[in-house]
Amino acid sequence: MESAGFETTLAFRATSHVPEKRRIAAAAAELLGDAETVFVDEGFTPQLIAEALPRDRPLTVVTASLPTAGVLAETENVSVLLLGGRVRSGTLATVDHWTTRMLAGFVIDLAYIGANGISRERGLTTPDPAVSEVKAQAIRSARRSVFAGAHTKFGAVSFCRFAEVGALEAIVTSNLLPAAEAHRYSLLGPQVIRV
Repeated sequence: MESAGFETTLAFRATSHVPEKRRIAAAAAELLGDAETVFVDEGFTPQLIAEALPRDRPLTVVTASLPTAGVLAETENVSVLLLGGRVRSGTLATVDHWTTRMLAGFVIDLAYIGANGISRERGLTTPDPAVSEVKAQAIRSARRSVFAGAHTKFGAVSFCRFAEVGALEAIVTSNLLPAAEAHRYSLLGPQVIRV
């Protein structure tokens, strides 16, 4: 369990529940619709979403994640905007006021958001206040927001809340989240997709 004092690294996340995360990422990428501008959050599942985005049409991707920017940088139809700021060593993502200020200047069609925990009572949470600010600003800047995460994120609560469940258009997770629990989340507003 992650807490305010402990957060797993991106390298660790890339070895945990990988087949489940790939299914989730593919389903999340299918929600792109007619979006032309997309925010892709830091983390392994969002990175997998970036890899699953279509390459046959122009797309602008805004991200604070160095690995995600690297994955997309050489893609012909994708324009990548990397948010500036202090780079966190564990996740290789930028944070702090530079990041949020730059992000606040955009109107984004769709934000793909990750979190360390999601609960019906406490919303979406993460251990680090600086990361929380970036995620909150991404949701404020976006017309639509989608949370994508493994079943292990549900019911988990971390230190910093950055959004309520009702702020999301959709939640994409695996069928390892029980249908009854998925229904309880859907009652708060978002469509819940289990794959």
